[in-house]
Amino acid sequence: MASKLVLLFRFLIIVALIQFQTVITIAQPQVPCYFIFGDSLVDNGNNNRLRTEAKANYSPYGTDFPLGVIGRFTNGRTSADIIGQLLGFTDFIPPFATATNQDIIRGVNYASGAAGIRDETGRELGDRISLDRQLLNHATIVSRLSLLQRNRTFTNEYLKKCIYTVNMGSNDYINNYLMPEEYIAGRIYTPDQFAELLIRQYSLQLRRLYNLGARKIAVFGLGFLGCTPAEIARFGTNGEPCVESINNATMLFNVRLKPLIDGLNNDLPEGRFTFINVTSISTPGDGVVLPNVPCCQLRSDGQCVPNSIPCPDRNLFVWYDGYHPTEVGNTFLANRSYTALSPTDASPYDISRLAQLTV
Repeated sequence: MASKLVLLFRFLIIVALIQFQTVITIAQPQVPCYFIFGDSLVDNGNNNRLRTEAKANYSPYGTDFPLGVIGRFTNGRTSADIIGQLLGFTDFIPPFATATNQDIIRGVNYASGAAGIRDETGRELGDRISLDRQLLNHATIVSRLSLLQRNRTFTNEYLKKCIYTVNMGSNDYINNYLMPEEYIAGRIYTPDQFAELLIRQYSLQLRRLYNLGARKIAVFGLGFLGCTPAEIARFGTNGEPCVESINNATMLFNVRLKPLIDGLNNDLPEGRFTFINVTSISTPGDGVVLPNVPCCQLRSDGQCVPNSIPCPDRNLFVWYDGYHPTEVGNTFLANRSYTALSPTDASPYDISRLAQLTV
């Protein structure tokens, strides 16, 4: 127990330092625009108007966010918000649901809670915007940009300079494969077969993003889903810190993701894909697992109970609800994604380097 407390103390000191770094943004953004694809880890309000249980437009979500309750599944900023600030954007990238023509010049956030690589993922919670649908939404934004800029060649060159982040796959396990009572995948595929199925579909989707003009693309791997409070409560750990069967299954996806990124860089002449290794970033020194106690009172689906009172000091918690990190956790991930502290954090380059690359 003492070693866990010491490790947590070290973790919080590091986060305090990198939170200071997050404030120091460059006066002019390093790239003209920033596009975000993903699930509830980076959703900033796209699900608010959908018929779904997967929405966060109520208290205690947004308790520490400057603009209040917006639809983020955390107490403050998401990792995508913080990466945007590190890139030099002074305003948060708007959600697709409300983005105006003036907004889209600097980017759009397409992320949707409960969404996955597979279209059926998350259907038990209601509507969601799968990655396929997010790519369709991006195609409409590219068309709108082309009309606004009145020069398709200029738009194509403009889009090549932007940063794109893709954070997908968690729900394909949490709200698909790990629910065999709801989805067939968990009944007919082995973990290895399912990981291969996901990677093949993901490859097609990332190539489609490239064909829509994206060149600088950071693809996030999966975190330790078996260490989330909700999955621990649901499956139990047999005395281990986490649900090892879940972590083992998702690792089969992660080990295929880096080779996929390397292959895309080899196959696509202007591709500048990079792999963000979330498991490496979120693994503390000495192999000790960080505390997995949620900050808010949980509903049965792992989200916060509406209008409940969260823990008083959110900076001492890694998890805000059953699945989503606090702003402290998001800050840690964002900063290590932007400036890698280890060669295993990002490959072949971190986001700060990605922003500097020419195409």
